[in-house]
Amino acid sequence: MIVDIHPETPQARKIAQVVELLKNDGLIIMPTGTSYVFGCAISSKQAMKRIYQIKEMEKNQPLTFICSDTRQFEQYTKGIPNPVFRKIRSLLPGPYTFIFQASKLIPKTLLSPRATIGVKMPNSPIALSLAEAMNEPIVTSSVPLDPEQEYFIPWYLEEEYGNQVDLIVDGGEVFISESSIVDFSHESPQIIRQGTGNLDWLE
Repeated sequence: MIVDIHPETPQARKIAQVVELLKNDGLIIMPTGTSYVFGCAISSKQAMKRIYQIKEMEKNQPLTFICSDTRQFEQYTKGIPNPVFRKIRSLLPGPYTFIFQASKLIPKTLLSPRATIGVKMPNSPIALSLAEAMNEPIVTSSVPLDPEQEYFIPWYLEEEYGNQVDLIVDGGEVFISESSIVDFSHESPQIIRQGTGNLDWLE
C-alpha cells in the first residue's frame, strides 16, 4: 500500500495514519533528505526483525534513529559536550548522522557493542513530522541500492518491497546521496563517512 504525503507540507491526517500503523508493529518505507529507508517504532521487536530479514543483516549491524528535533537528540543520547551540541543544532536538519553514547531510553537490543547509537535529523518534513507525532525517534535502515541507481522512485519501491512492508510513504522521487557520519563517542571525533554534509568545521 502506498500513501502519498506532500514532501514539504505533510498532511496531518496522513501522518496520523502512518503513526497508527507504526504503533501497531507496522513496518514502513519512508523518505529522508537523501534516500528512502525502512522505518519502525523503537518498541517493535517484530518490525525490527523484519528489517533484518529483508536486508539479510547480521544482528550486530546497527540501525539508525531519526529524531524530530534536538530535544529528542538530548533525550536518547548522553555525554554530548555543550560546544558540540551547539554546533550540531546549527547544522540540523541536514545530511548528517552522529554517533553518541546511548541514554537509558534506548532498549539494550538496539545498542552497539559499545552502547552507542547513530542519530540523525534529516532535511525531510515527512520524516521529522512522523518522529514528532510518535513522540520518539523512528528506528530506520536504508533501502538497498542498485549501483547504477540515481533516484528512489516510490512506485519502483512498491514493486520491489510492497509485499514485504505494510506501507510505503510516497514523498516523491529522491535523488540519492549519502549523509556524512561522525562518531563522537571517542575522545576525539572520528569521520566514518564524508557525504554531502560539510565537515570542515571539525578541523
